[in-house]
Amino acid sequence: MAASKQTLLDTIHRYVELVATGSSADVVALYADGATVEDPVGSEVRTTRESIAEFYAALDGLEQEARVLHARVAGNEAAFAFELVTIVGEKKLTLAPVDVMTFDDEGRITSMRAFWSEDDMVWS
Repeated sequence: MAASKQTLLDTIHRYVELVATGSSADVVALYADGATVEDPVGSEVRTTRESIAEFYAALDGLEQEARVLHARVAGNEAAFAFELVTIVGEKKLTLAPVDVMTFDDEGRITSMRAFWSEDDMVWS
């Protein structure tokens, strides 16, 4: 039986929270075995747990804030926009990607594709 809409929304909110304030290991724990990550779309697709962990390790130790802007769930798939603010000294880098995910029956992420480009990165 497929995961409920609420389970998928909970996973999305937990994902965004952990991307900002958790460890790479915490984020990777949300993924199912065999999951894929393409971030941003058009980059090399990461297909192993190790390569996914390596990707998220770049976030470890950064001072960040994040929030879900909106999310839509259809079956075992979801698309959502969120805002990620990284604080670098006196400046802030804001990125608001749109992520598309698929999930297994337990609500673990089986694929993630992030839609954004360098043009979407805003310094303030």
